[in-house]
Order: sequence, then C-alpha cells, then structure tokens
Amino acid sequence: MKYLRPHAPLLALAFVFAAVAAAGQLFAPVVIGNAVDCAVEAGKVSYDGLVRNVCYLAVIIAAVMLSQWLMNLCAQAASHRAVKDARRDGFASITDAALSVIDSHSHGDLSSRVSVDADQIADGIVQGATQIFTGVVTLVGTLVLMIRINLWIAIAVAALTPLSLFVSFFVARGAHKYFTAQTKTRGALYQTSEETINNRALVAAYGYAPVAEKNFGRINDELKTCGFKATFYSSLVNPSTRLINSLVYAVAAIMGALYAIDGQMGVGEITTLLLFANQFARPLNEITGVITEFQTSLAAARRVLDLADIPPQDDSGRSVELAGNINIRSLDFSYVPEKPLIQGLDLNVERGTMVAIVGRTGCGKTTLINLLMRFYDPNAGDIEYDGNPSGELKRSCVRSAVGMVLQDSWIFKGTVRDNIAYGKPDATLEEVKLAAKKADIDGFIERMPNGYDTVIDDGDGISQGQKQLINIARIMLTDPPMLILDEATSNIDTRTEKRVQQAFDRLLRPENGEKKTGFVVAHRLSTVRNADIILVMDKGNIIERGTHDELIAMRGAYYDLYNAQFAGQALDQA
Repeated sequence: MKYLRPHAPLLALAFVFAAVAAAGQLFAPVVIGNAVDCAVEAGKVSYDGLVRNVCYLAVIIAAVMLSQWLMNLCAQAASHRAVKDARRDGFASITDAALSVIDSHSHGDLSSRVSVDADQIADGIVQGATQIFTGVVTLVGTLVLMIRINLWIAIAVAALTPLSLFVSFFVARGAHKYFTAQTKTRGALYQTSEETINNRALVAAYGYAPVAEKNFGRINDELKTCGFKATFYSSLVNPSTRLINSLVYAVAAIMGALYAIDGQMGVGEITTLLLFANQFARPLNEITGVITEFQTSLAAARRVLDLADIPPQDDSGRSVELAGNINIRSLDFSYVPEKPLIQGLDLNVERGTMVAIVGRTGCGKTTLINLLMRFYDPNAGDIEYDGNPSGELKRSCVRSAVGMVLQDSWIFKGTVRDNIAYGKPDATLEEVKLAAKKADIDGFIERMPNGYDTVIDDGDGISQGQKQLINIARIMLTDPPMLILDEATSNIDTRTEKRVQQAFDRLLRPENGEKKTGFVVAHRLSTVRNADIILVMDKGNIIERGTHDELIAMRGAYYDLYNAQFAGQALDQA
C-alpha cells in the first residue's frame, strides 16, 4: 500500500471503470430478458421492442469492453509504477546497506529479488485488485436484482454459491506454502547459474562441469516439484468452483421452471434469473482463476519488501577534509563474537608514510583494510583520522579520502572514459587522459578502435594488468590523500607488476605535490621492500614492525616469509 498510495488517482480511475463495467454486466441480463419477452408468445412478437433491446445490448457490450480496457490500462500503469518504486528502493537498500549485511546474503539471491521477484508482483496487483473490486460490485448488484425478481431463488443461489469460497480458501491455503518455496528455490537457481557462469574458467579447469550440472539439475528438479505442486493445488480451484456453480445453475433452473408452471414468472424473468445465477458465480471463478498469480506475487512481494526494509548503514557525523594521519588505538574486532581476530592493535601512521602489511593468509590483513575503509566498525578501540575519531566522521568522508585498488579489478560495461571517471563523473576528457598517462595506460587506450570512447566490458579480452592500470587511473583522477593497494598485483605477471608498482609509486610520491599515506597488502614481498614501515601480522596481531632491512636483521617471521619466496638467492642481493 505504501508503494500504491502515490498512484492512487490511477487506481481510483481503474475502480471507476471497473464499476462501469460491472454495471453494464448487471444490466445486460435484464435487457436480454426483456428481449425474450418481446418474442416469446406466438403471433405477438414485438419487433420494435426486440430491436430496441438489441440496440441497448449492443451499447452495453461496447461500454463494458471500453471500460474493461481503460480499467486494465490504469491498473497496469499504477502497478508497474509501484513495482518500479519497490525495485528502486530494493536496489537502494543493497547499495546503502552495511557490507556485513550484504556478505550475509547470497549475491545471486539479492539479484533475483531485484529483477525476477519484482517483475512477478505486477501481475498479482493488476489481477487481484481489479478482479476483487469488480467481483464484489457484481456480486452485490446481482443479488439485489435477483431479489427484486424472486426472493426465494435469490436466497437459494446466495446460499449455495459461497461453497465455492470455502473450496477456494482451503485449496489456496495449501498452495501458498508451495508458491513460497517455489520463489525461494528460483532464487537459489538464479544464484547457482550466476556463480557457474561468472566462474566458467574455474569450472572448466577443475572439470567441475558434471558436478555443476548435477547441482543445477537438483535445484531445477526442486523448482519443478514446487512449481508442479503449487500449480496443481491452484488448478483444483477452478474446476471445483465450476462444479458448484453448475449445481447452483441447475437449482435456479428447476425453481424457475416450477414458478413458471404456476404462472408466477414469465420466460423473460426466468432467462434473466438464470443469467444472474450464472453471473453470480462468475466473479468467484475469476477471483479464484488468478489465485496462482496472486500467490506467486505475494511470495515475491515479501522477498522484495524484505529487501527494501534492510536498514541503511548509518552515515551520520561530520565531514572534514582529511590529510592522511591515522592513529589506531587498542583496536578489537571479530566477524563472529566467539572467534576473536584483531585484539589490542595499536598503530600510528603519519601523513606521507607508506605502510606495507604482510603475513600468511587469514592473518587479518584485509580485515584491517576493511576497518580503515569503515566497511566494518571495530568492536572496541578506535581509529582516528587526523585526530578525529572515526565514529564522529561520515563514512562517505573517510571513503572519499581513500583511493583503493583491489585484487579483483572491476571493469563495468561502458566507455573507457566512463570507467576511468567512475569516481569523478564530471571529469573532462583532458583530465581523464592525464590520469591515464600517469597510470601508463594511455598508449593502450589510444590503440583501441575508438580510443577513450571505446565501449569495454569485463569479458572483452582486456588483460588483468590493463584492468588494474585502469583502476589506478581512476585513483589518479580523484587524487585522494590516502591510498590502499590490496593484493593488486597477485594476479598479474612480473613485468606488468612492475608497471602497476611504478604507477602506484607515482600515486604515493607525485613529482609535484606532497606524499600520500599508503597501505600496501601483498604476498609478493618484492613489492614492499621500499615501504617506510612493514607490519607483519599473525592471527590479527602485529608481531613485527620495521623497515625491510630491520626485519631481515631480526631473522623472525618476516625473514622466514622472505626466505621462502627467494629460496636459493642471497638475502642481501634479493
């Protein structure tokens, strides 16, 4: 209702046209009955009355058709606009939610909710709202007109017809759980498809295709089973109600015939009553006929609205211009309360310092970066930026002051210029070209078919190194005071690694301008030898810190890591 309320005028128009259509359907049997009376008695056919009633009927049919078309037009417009708003809020919830919330959901399932589930809501709104309203008007109007013709026949029809509602209720209640299961299983199928397609190279490399097909087949079978049961249950409604309606029609016909034999009713009135008896049950049939769509829409709407109800991540606080001084005091953090990760971490980084973070996989390197970016908040302690506690600053303030290049470089479908200007959409072409030149990627771009206007995508054959250089060009363009390089060279060759490293060095230590604060997370220790300070982490704690030469001289954890990578080389020459 929240999403339909802004479109209330369209819905009101739909209901007005529905009322007109229902009124026309109510008067049509009366006109048909009058026409029958004009031609029922031998030798006394009233041709004028017959023609007049046929003309009335033609006008009524035309009005009903036009009203139904306009009703559907207005209802469709209102429902699709409401769904558009719900989809917009659902996507906004994803982009505004805390990273911890997104990480706790399947990404394929989230995509399914925004796209597939949102599309399924519209049909239920259109069919449900208009059919129920039209049905109620038709039921009430038909009953009133039947009572005016014959009270007892009207009572008999009204007493027997509700049996259809009881049948519909019990069948629909049984079908609802299967429609809910069908919607959830469809999300799981979407997730499996997305994961397999996005990682097709790994699937092929490990010969995992048969297993992937088996997993997909299992979920597909579950979806088939849920869909079959849901459709089977819902399909029982229509024939069951039609059986009851036929019984009602037969009772009305027998009672009408008995009254006609006694001379209490004419043939035209019997005709009108039989049409009303059939019409009285029709709204119930129409309502039950859309139960399948309505149940599916209810299940889909719950998933979409649950997504829209995800609270946005708090971004309150002050917005200040940060220079790059960072002070971490007594920091504690864990993803899961019973599994502590970082405990009592202290670190002071002055502006212009290049900090390298090394250690074995799972030691907490990326976690520390997530905390610096305020993707997560610490459980205890604090991170100060230029003396400002992180909790007092806007998250957007912190993130806008940090340029980040990740291990998995991201290229979206768009022009090269748009990809580089991702962090600064209003950048001029000259600024984009300058950033590309600083990142040493301008030559490659100029050789592309349309230069900076070439449309690229993640699957266009662009190498991993070229993607990373485009990502670095993004940072060159925004020119933030702090930089983070998180395993950005782990997926590229040594030659490209040097180009990426040189580009990153130009970022950290520009020829014209002050040095920037930088954090480098790397497994390849050759990339961190020139760092001002190297932090060696283990189990969330800093176990060693110092320059490369100092740590080698200590012959501790860093020495072991370095020696493992450069085995067979003299450490003083490596």
